[in-house]
Amino acid sequence: MSRTVLALLVFALLAGCSGRQPSFSAPRNLDNACLLERERPSYFAAMRSAERRWGVPVPVQAAIIHAESRFIGDARTPVRYTLGVIPMGRQSSALGYSQALDGTWDEYVREAGSRRASRTNINDATDFIGWYTNKTLERNGVPLSDARNQYLAYHEGHAGFRRGSYNSKPWLLDVADRVASRAAMYDQQLRACRRR
Repeated sequence: MSRTVLALLVFALLAGCSGRQPSFSAPRNLDNACLLERERPSYFAAMRSAERRWGVPVPVQAAIIHAESRFIGDARTPVRYTLGVIPMGRQSSALGYSQALDGTWDEYVREAGSRRASRTNINDATDFIGWYTNKTLERNGVPLSDARNQYLAYHEGHAGFRRGSYNSKPWLLDVADRVASRAAMYDQQLRACRRR
C-alpha cells in the first residue's frame, strides 16, 4: 500500500473519531430564527413536519427546544456529586434536544413513535414535542400556541401542571416567560424572513 493511501486512511480514521458530531453542537444563531434556519435547515424541516402532524407551531417548538437543550442534540443533565467529588449519577434521565425523560419517552414510543426513535434525533425530538403538547391540550386544555403554559406543563408534567406546582418555583415562571417571549420573537422573525 502506498504511503499516500495509508496516510489518507489514517487521517479518515482520526477524523471519524474526533469529538462530537457537528449536528449535536449548538447552532451559532440562537437569537435569530432566520439565521438559525439557514444554518440548520433540517431542524426547521423537522419542526414543520411536527407542526403538520400535531398542529404545534414551529416557534413554540423552537422556543421549547431552546429552553431545554439550546439545540444541543446530545444534551444531558449535570452529574450530581456527593461530598463535592464522588459522582452519584445524573440529576435526571433527560436526554437530547427535547430533554425527554425515560418514562415519558417510552410512553411516546408506545403511543405515537417508532421503536427506533431517538431523543438525539431532531425529527424524533420534534415529533415528541408535538405529541406531548397535544397531550397537554387534551389533559389540561392548554392551546398549542400558548408557549408559556405549554412549557410549564412540559417541565412539570401534566399532573404537576394541573396542581399548579410551578407556582412555588419563581425561577420556572421566569423561564416560562422567556419561552413565551422567544416563541413570539421567533414567530415575528420567521414571518419577516419568509416575506423577503
